[in-house]
Amino acid sequence: MTRTPTASPPRFLASPARFLAGVAPGLLICLALAATATVLSRWVPILGSAVPAILLGVLLAPLVRRWSAAGRGITFSSKFVLQLSVVLLGSQLSLGAIARVGLESLPVMLVSLAACLIGAWLLGRWLGITGDLKTLIGVGTGICGASAIAAVSPVIGAVSADIAYAISTIFLFNILAVLVFPAIGTALGMSEHTFGLFAGTAINDTSSVVAAASVFGAGALGFAVVVKLVRTLMIIPISVALAIYVGRHGTEAERLAASAAGASAPPPAKMTWRRAGKLVPWFLIGFLVVAAVGSLGIIPEAATEPISRVSVFLIAAAMAGIGLSTDLGKFRSAGLKPLLLGCLLWLVVTGASLLTLWATGALAG
Repeated sequence: MTRTPTASPPRFLASPARFLAGVAPGLLICLALAATATVLSRWVPILGSAVPAILLGVLLAPLVRRWSAAGRGITFSSKFVLQLSVVLLGSQLSLGAIARVGLESLPVMLVSLAACLIGAWLLGRWLGITGDLKTLIGVGTGICGASAIAAVSPVIGAVSADIAYAISTIFLFNILAVLVFPAIGTALGMSEHTFGLFAGTAINDTSSVVAAASVFGAGALGFAVVVKLVRTLMIIPISVALAIYVGRHGTEAERLAASAAGASAPPPAKMTWRRAGKLVPWFLIGFLVVAAVGSLGIIPEAATEPISRVSVFLIAAAMAGIGLSTDLGKFRSAGLKPLLLGCLLWLVVTGASLLTLWATGALAG
């Protein structure tokens, strides 16, 4: 099986005029939906912009798909724009913040992530969930919601319906966390610092972390956000591991197609360090470069917030493209089992985070 390495970005810059002619119509639609979703998110901050963008895309998909000229731009938005948004996420991190917060949050972060990924594999098999959906829900729940799903989707070749379902599932349990977590923190007598650690490691979306921590107290808010951003770094090893796995075994869609055709799966390709390096997605390299540049102080502090907003906006544009590419019939055919998986993994992460906080003595603080 021959695979194209995921490390190389698209070569659309070779012919800008042709690119603009082919891509602009669909891309402009995605940007317009992202702008609408951004306005909606300001009215209802807890929604964020990714979920409204997907929903708007899904609702308009039957109409937009009739316009064939929009197809290339929608695909470009759902792939390259998605990858570019991940690169810009690196601007939110600095080596100083990682050093200060990493040691304290690492035990809780690693235990909850390991519990979530193992749970996604075991529970996904038990529920009979096929395809990449269990992987997307697992990384979304265990790492950082839509951002993790955005990073992993192009690595594993996930289809639009799975991406849309995974993000919607993560969003539902983020809302529940905002409502439930402050009550849990109060019942357990958590300090604001401890609650910030709890919220930052067990709630996925940044807007939901902010909402829950701000309800608990001002002291919890700043720490929770930094923990959440450090947690974003887990995207890198997980994505690289998945890239190596896909490089050896193919995507889920390729394996299912081979099985349906009655063909035997080819033996795994021999993995070398050179081959593994080629499989590292280009946008994760970009993510690290941007984070390193920011840590060196090259990016002005005043520019960090605008870059972050651009990243969030591009994620919304990519989600709009994914929504426009989604077949609602396939979305419905997934049923309620993925939603149940999301619920169980949410409970696993919450329980693992609380158990680790107790074991390390943090609940006493």
